Amino acid sequence: MSKLTRKQRLRRRHVHIRKRVSGSAKRPRLLVRRSLRHIEASLINDVEGRTMLTATTKSSSFSTEPGTTKTEQAGRLGELIAAMAREKGIEEVVFDRGGHPYHGRVKAVAEKAREAGLRF
Repeated sequence: MSKLTRKQRLRRRHVHIRKRVSGSAKRPRLLVRRSLRHIEASLINDVEGRTMLTATTKSSSFSTEPGTTKTEQAGRLGELIAAMAREKGIEEVVFDRGGHPYHGRVKAVAEKAREAGLRF
């Protein structure tokens, strides 16, 4: 039996999650992607197969202050994606952690998005 790489294990977990989680126009899927340096949040309508919104810490509109941790940046990203969603009239989403464990930066995005008014 061959040993799976970290990326293969992540992909396998995400496939298992995607079997149960699907977004629609009324209630899109909030996908959180994470790398070592950045984090990205997207609202996806799986029925039509299109991305409705995307926010990332890499974008120029997301300014990082010196001395902020990656978890604090992830929290600010959660607030930003929630504000963008509410502008488009979206108040409910389905949370998709992308195969990552629900702690740290992924949890920070979810909690701050909830505090900013998204329901999931």
